[in-house]
Amino acid sequence: MSPALPLKTLRLERNLTQAELARRLGISSRTVRAMEAGTYSPSITLACRVARELGRPVEAIFHP
Repeated sequence: MSPALPLKTLRLERNLTQAELARRLGISSRTVRAMEAGTYSPSITLACRVARELGRPVEAIFHP
């Protein structure tokens, strides 16, 4: 999956640091960085958790 909308932009709209988003999701900051860079494809479960945390539909953040 590639980011449809920049994950970093959505994270910053919520005034979250990478570390804070990672803590809320129960993952490492490194994983958040990799998702933002497009070098890590999250599982559907993690993609749904990211979408829920950012208040967007998963389709608005990730696409095949």
